Amino acid sequence: MLFDLDGTLIDHDSAAAVALTRALEATPGLSHLDHERARHRWRELENLAMDRYLAGDLTFTGQRRLRVTSIAAELGLGTWDNPRTDAWFASYLRHYEAAWCAYDDVQPALRALAVQRPGLTIGVLTNGDADQQHRKLRRTGLTAGLSEVIVSSTVGAAKPDARIFHHGCTRLRLSPAEVVYVGDRLHTDAIAATNAGLHGIWLNRSNDPPHEDISTIGTLGDLPAVLAEIDR
Repeated sequence: MLFDLDGTLIDHDSAAAVALTRALEATPGLSHLDHERARHRWRELENLAMDRYLAGDLTFTGQRRLRVTSIAAELGLGTWDNPRTDAWFASYLRHYEAAWCAYDDVQPALRALAVQRPGLTIGVLTNGDADQQHRKLRRTGLTAGLSEVIVSSTVGAAKPDARIFHHGCTRLRLSPAEVVYVGDRLHTDAIAATNAGLHGIWLNRSNDPPHEDISTIGTLGDLPAVLAEIDR
Protein backbone atom coordinates (compact mmCIF):
# COMPACT_ATOMS: atom_id res chain seq x y z
CA MET A 1 0.00 0.00 0.00
CA LEU A 2 1.25 3.44 -0.97
CA PHE A 3 0.01 6.75 0.39
CA ASP A 4 0.14 10.29 -0.90
CA LEU A 5 1.70 12.68 1.64
CA ASP A 6 0.33 16.25 1.63
CA GLY A 7 -3.39 16.32 2.28
CA THR A 8 -3.42 12.59 3.00
CA LEU A 9 -0.98 11.97 5.85
CA ILE A 10 0.17 15.52 6.62
CA ASP A 11 -2.12 18.55 6.93
CA HIS A 12 -0.34 20.77 4.43
CA ASP A 13 -3.18 23.26 3.97
CA SER A 14 -3.43 24.13 7.66
CA ALA A 15 0.34 24.52 7.98
CA ALA A 16 0.49 26.73 4.89
CA ALA A 17 -2.40 28.90 6.13
CA VAL A 18 -0.76 29.46 9.51
CA ALA A 19 2.59 30.22 7.90
CA LEU A 20 1.16 32.70 5.41
CA THR A 21 -0.78 34.60 8.06
CA ARG A 22 2.28 34.92 10.31
CA ALA A 23 4.57 35.89 7.44
CA LEU A 24 2.16 38.56 6.18
CA GLU A 25 1.63 39.95 9.68
CA ALA A 26 5.38 40.56 9.82
CA THR A 27 5.51 42.18 6.36
CA PRO A 28 5.77 46.02 6.37
CA GLY A 29 3.36 47.97 4.21
CA LEU A 30 0.26 45.85 4.73
CA SER A 31 -2.81 47.14 6.53
CA HIS A 32 -6.44 46.04 6.69
CA LEU A 33 -5.48 42.81 4.96
CA ASP A 34 -8.14 40.21 4.20
CA HIS A 35 -6.21 37.18 5.39
CA GLU A 36 -8.81 34.69 4.22
CA ARG A 37 -8.66 36.05 0.69
CA ALA A 38 -4.85 36.08 0.82
CA ARG A 39 -4.78 32.44 1.93
CA HIS A 40 -7.12 31.47 -0.92
CA ARG A 41 -4.93 33.27 -3.44
CA TRP A 42 -1.77 31.71 -1.98
CA ARG A 43 -3.25 28.24 -2.50
CA GLU A 44 -4.03 29.12 -6.12
CA LEU A 45 -0.52 30.43 -6.70
CA GLU A 46 0.99 27.36 -5.08
CA ASN A 47 -0.97 25.03 -7.35
CA LEU A 48 -0.04 27.00 -10.45
CA ALA A 49 3.64 27.24 -9.53
CA MET A 50 3.90 23.59 -8.48
CA ASP A 51 2.32 22.47 -11.73
CA ARG A 52 5.02 24.38 -13.62
CA TYR A 53 7.73 22.93 -11.37
CA LEU A 54 6.47 19.38 -11.89
CA ALA A 55 6.30 20.01 -15.63
CA GLY A 56 9.96 21.08 -15.58
CA ASP A 57 9.26 24.74 -16.42
CA LEU A 58 10.55 26.03 -13.06
CA THR A 59 13.14 24.94 -10.53
CA PHE A 60 11.99 24.28 -6.97
CA THR A 61 13.41 27.67 -5.94
CA GLY A 62 11.84 29.24 -9.01
CA GLN A 63 8.33 28.10 -8.12
CA ARG A 64 8.79 29.55 -4.63
CA ARG A 65 9.91 32.89 -6.04
CA LEU A 66 7.00 32.99 -8.46
CA ARG A 67 4.50 32.54 -5.63
CA VAL A 68 6.07 35.25 -3.49
CA THR A 69 6.59 37.86 -6.20
CA SER A 70 3.06 37.29 -7.49
CA ILE A 71 1.33 37.74 -4.15
CA ALA A 72 3.55 40.69 -3.23
CA ALA A 73 2.59 42.48 -6.44
CA GLU A 74 -1.09 41.66 -5.98
CA LEU A 75 -1.00 43.05 -2.43
CA GLY A 76 0.45 46.32 -3.68
CA LEU A 77 3.98 45.75 -2.41
CA GLY A 78 5.63 46.36 -5.76
CA THR A 79 8.26 44.31 -7.55
CA TRP A 80 10.57 42.29 -5.33
CA ASP A 81 14.11 41.22 -6.25
CA ASN A 82 15.42 37.74 -5.49
CA PRO A 83 17.14 38.56 -2.16
CA ARG A 84 13.96 40.12 -0.72
CA THR A 85 11.84 37.31 -2.14
CA ASP A 86 14.10 34.61 -0.71
CA ALA A 87 14.27 36.28 2.70
CA TRP A 88 10.47 36.50 2.90
CA PHE A 89 10.05 32.88 1.86
CA ALA A 90 12.62 31.78 4.44
CA SER A 91 10.45 33.40 7.11
CA TYR A 92 7.34 31.75 5.69
CA LEU A 93 9.12 28.40 5.57
CA ARG A 94 10.11 28.55 9.24
CA HIS A 95 6.46 29.05 10.19
CA TYR A 96 5.35 26.36 7.74
CA GLU A 97 7.75 23.74 9.08
CA ALA A 98 6.84 24.58 12.68
CA ALA A 99 3.18 23.88 11.83
CA TRP A 100 3.71 20.48 10.18
CA CYS A 101 1.52 17.82 11.74
CA ALA A 102 -0.07 14.52 10.77
CA TYR A 103 -3.84 14.21 10.63
CA ASP A 104 -5.37 12.65 13.74
CA ASP A 105 -6.44 9.52 11.85
CA VAL A 106 -2.99 8.67 10.48
CA GLN A 107 -1.19 6.94 13.34
CA PRO A 108 -4.26 4.90 14.40
CA ALA A 109 -4.74 3.77 10.80
CA LEU A 110 -1.09 2.77 10.38
CA ARG A 111 -1.15 0.85 13.66
CA ALA A 112 -4.37 -0.91 12.67
CA LEU A 113 -2.93 -1.90 9.29
CA ALA A 114 0.18 -3.32 10.98
CA VAL A 115 -1.99 -5.47 13.25
CA GLN A 116 -4.64 -6.52 10.74
CA ARG A 117 -2.27 -7.10 7.82
CA PRO A 118 1.16 -7.97 9.24
CA GLY A 119 2.62 -8.81 5.85
CA LEU A 120 1.55 -5.54 4.24
CA THR A 121 4.32 -3.28 2.93
CA ILE A 122 3.45 0.39 3.45
CA GLY A 123 5.10 3.36 1.76
CA VAL A 124 4.66 6.90 0.49
CA LEU A 125 4.53 8.07 -3.11
CA THR A 126 4.39 11.84 -3.42
CA ASN A 127 5.09 14.76 -5.72
CA GLY A 128 7.53 17.42 -4.55
CA ASP A 129 11.11 17.94 -3.44
CA ALA A 130 12.66 14.82 -1.89
CA ASP A 131 14.55 16.60 0.87
CA GLN A 132 11.50 18.50 2.06
CA GLN A 133 9.19 15.50 1.91
CA HIS A 134 11.61 13.33 3.89
CA ARG A 135 11.92 16.09 6.51
CA LYS A 136 8.13 16.20 6.84
CA LEU A 137 8.03 12.50 7.57
CA ARG A 138 10.81 12.75 10.16
CA ARG A 139 9.33 15.82 11.87
CA THR A 140 5.90 14.25 12.16
CA GLY A 141 7.16 10.87 13.33
CA LEU A 142 5.90 8.96 10.32
CA THR A 143 9.11 7.35 9.12
CA ALA A 144 8.68 4.21 11.23
CA GLY A 145 6.78 1.58 9.35
CA LEU A 146 7.18 3.21 5.94
CA SER A 147 9.46 0.91 4.00
CA GLU A 148 9.52 3.02 0.83
CA VAL A 149 9.40 6.78 0.21
CA ILE A 150 9.12 7.66 -3.48
CA VAL A 151 9.29 11.34 -4.48
CA SER A 152 8.80 12.79 -7.94
CA SER A 153 11.98 14.90 -7.86
CA THR A 154 14.11 11.75 -7.75
CA VAL A 155 11.99 9.69 -10.14
CA GLY A 156 11.83 12.11 -13.05
CA ALA A 157 8.05 11.82 -13.36
CA ALA A 158 5.21 13.23 -11.28
CA LYS A 159 1.61 12.29 -10.62
CA PRO A 160 -0.65 11.90 -12.54
CA ASP A 161 1.95 10.37 -14.88
CA ALA A 162 1.65 6.58 -14.77
CA ARG A 163 5.44 6.23 -14.74
CA ILE A 164 5.78 7.31 -11.11
CA PHE A 165 3.14 4.79 -10.04
CA HIS A 166 4.87 2.04 -12.00
CA HIS A 167 8.19 3.07 -10.45
CA GLY A 168 6.59 2.67 -7.02
CA CYS A 169 5.35 -0.80 -7.91
CA THR A 170 8.82 -1.76 -9.11
CA ARG A 171 10.31 -0.57 -5.82
CA LEU A 172 7.82 -2.78 -3.99
CA ARG A 173 8.55 -5.70 -6.36
CA LEU A 174 4.85 -6.01 -7.06
CA SER A 175 2.63 -5.69 -10.11
CA PRO A 176 0.31 -2.65 -10.23
CA ALA A 177 -2.70 -4.92 -9.61
CA GLU A 178 -1.16 -5.90 -6.27
CA VAL A 179 -0.76 -2.31 -5.01
CA VAL A 180 -3.30 0.01 -3.37
CA TYR A 181 -2.77 3.77 -3.62
CA VAL A 182 -4.52 6.22 -1.27
CA GLY A 183 -4.61 9.97 -1.91
CA ASP A 184 -6.74 13.03 -1.27
CA ARG A 185 -6.89 14.30 -4.85
CA LEU A 186 -9.46 12.59 -7.02
CA HIS A 187 -7.80 13.03 -10.41
CA THR A 188 -4.10 13.34 -9.51
CA ASP A 189 -4.19 10.48 -7.00
CA ALA A 190 -7.11 8.07 -7.17
CA ILE A 191 -8.03 8.19 -10.86
CA ALA A 192 -4.40 8.42 -11.99
CA ALA A 193 -3.44 5.41 -9.86
CA THR A 194 -6.42 3.46 -11.17
CA ASN A 195 -5.51 4.33 -14.77
CA ALA A 196 -1.97 3.08 -14.05
CA GLY A 197 -3.39 -0.30 -13.02
CA LEU A 198 -3.29 0.13 -9.23
CA HIS A 199 -6.26 0.08 -6.86
CA GLY A 200 -6.82 3.81 -6.44
CA ILE A 201 -8.66 4.98 -3.32
CA TRP A 202 -9.85 8.56 -2.93
CA LEU A 203 -9.50 9.99 0.59
CA ASN A 204 -12.30 12.52 0.38
CA ARG A 205 -11.57 14.63 3.46
CA SER A 206 -13.62 17.55 2.11
CA ASN A 207 -16.79 15.50 1.61
CA ASP A 208 -16.95 16.42 -2.06
CA PRO A 209 -19.48 14.70 -4.34
CA PRO A 210 -18.53 11.03 -4.80
CA HIS A 211 -17.17 9.50 -7.98
CA GLU A 212 -19.09 6.37 -8.87
CA ASP A 213 -16.13 4.51 -10.38
CA ILE A 214 -13.58 5.18 -7.61
CA SER A 215 -13.40 3.63 -4.14
CA THR A 216 -13.86 6.45 -1.65
CA ILE A 217 -13.25 6.91 2.07
CA GLY A 218 -13.88 9.89 4.34
CA THR A 219 -11.11 9.11 6.82
CA LEU A 220 -8.24 6.65 6.96
CA GLY A 221 -10.22 4.77 9.57
CA ASP A 222 -12.48 3.62 6.73
CA LEU A 223 -9.64 1.77 4.99
CA PRO A 224 -10.32 -1.75 6.40
CA ALA A 225 -13.78 -1.90 4.87
CA VAL A 226 -12.54 -0.80 1.45
CA LEU A 227 -9.61 -3.23 1.58
CA ALA A 228 -12.01 -6.03 2.40
CA GLU A 229 -13.96 -5.19 -0.76
CA ILE A 230 -10.76 -5.21 -2.82
CA ASP A 231 -9.82 -8.61 -1.39
CA ARG A 232 -13.03 -10.05 -2.75
